[in-house]
Amino acid sequence: MKKSIFILVVLLFMVASNSVLAQQKAAVSIDTIASQVTRLSRSVQALEKIKFSGYIQAQFQIADTLGAKSFNGGDFAPASAQRFQVRRAYLKAAYNGELATYVLQINVNEKGFTIRDAYFSLKDPWLKAFSLTGGVFYRPFGYELAFSTSQRESPELARVTQSLFPNERDLGSSVTFQMPAKSKWHPIKIEAGLFAGNSIYAETDNKLDFIGRLGYADESKNKKISYGLGVSYYNGAVYDTNRLVYEMGDFGGVKAYKKVAGSGDDSSYHKREYIGLDGQFSINTVIGKTSVRADYMFGTQPGSSKKNTSPSDTTTITGPVYMRKFNGGVVYLIHTFPNSIHSVVLKYDFYDPNKDLNGDQVGQTATGAKATNNTDVAYTTWGFGYVAEVNKNLRFMAYYDLVKNEKSKNLKNYGVDLKDNIFTLRVQYKF
Repeated sequence: MKKSIFILVVLLFMVASNSVLAQQKAAVSIDTIASQVTRLSRSVQALEKIKFSGYIQAQFQIADTLGAKSFNGGDFAPASAQRFQVRRAYLKAAYNGELATYVLQINVNEKGFTIRDAYFSLKDPWLKAFSLTGGVFYRPFGYELAFSTSQRESPELARVTQSLFPNERDLGSSVTFQMPAKSKWHPIKIEAGLFAGNSIYAETDNKLDFIGRLGYADESKNKKISYGLGVSYYNGAVYDTNRLVYEMGDFGGVKAYKKVAGSGDDSSYHKREYIGLDGQFSINTVIGKTSVRADYMFGTQPGSSKKNTSPSDTTTITGPVYMRKFNGGVVYLIHTFPNSIHSVVLKYDFYDPNKDLNGDQVGQTATGAKATNNTDVAYTTWGFGYVAEVNKNLRFMAYYDLVKNEKSKNLKNYGVDLKDNIFTLRVQYKF
């Protein structure tokens, strides 16, 4: 009997022990799972801060003539008046933290691989109004320049914008001030920075260029009207190794270039200065949304005898520098029909790279002077477009550029309007 009782007690103890061990194992398993879930949740939250996006723009173009010179996707091949292009194929990776942002964007097309954006941005943790940005990013000048290419209603930027700001971006650093959205001061935005001045390429001289913009943008209480104004300033320099400088002069009624007194000595840096004004207005009515955007800029542009555009690589001017006073601008008029994917676009842009002369004055010669040439010719462009936003991913565009050049009987090939009108048919897919 005692033996039976002893065996029963041992069995009960073993059962109890197994039960406790099972409970402990279950508890350990639950704790382990909870820990793993926590770690996984943190990983997911970290990954949510990283976003990938991109778009591709494929297009077909027809020009008026073989080998047409164009600011719409570049010049045509000498024996071609039509072409297919992958105009842009962007892939963007962005990390968005509470106080920090990092962006890397690349472009790959038939011409090769280029970096479009590579920058960081840090926001102050107190007011959350100041931010510091460094790397390769949009220059803070005007409105059109930083307007996204995936949303723009024309295939390309205005001629003046492309000439002054090739590649749109620059290498440098800037500070931005804008109060949070709930603040009454939020409509005011101030941007100022120092840049290399030769687009996305490394610094080649010992001077940095200053770029700044003061902007104001707001909307009505019913959000049917929005408006904005901005003023921009660019102060920089262009470096050359020749040190000879020419500027416009009057030679007995003939406008041509004269040598600047003292040039050829120490004047290796030449002033590059722009002033810009911009405005935007849009209104929603029963007939749809109508928007008007405009940029105007003027100033001094150093160039060569063959180029009036800004530096866009690591090379420097090796010949004489030609100082030109310029002005230019662009106006967009866009109307989107109500409850519709359809928009129509009218665009006008002009660029006068040398506003000290016009018409038949271009190309005139005089004793002791350097004659002006096709680099000094002014252009105007009328753009007529149709855009269909099928959905948030797919977009179609049909667009015609009507380009007019300044005519001069004293300049070879420019006594008539050049045949350089372009028709563009574009498909864009965005994700």
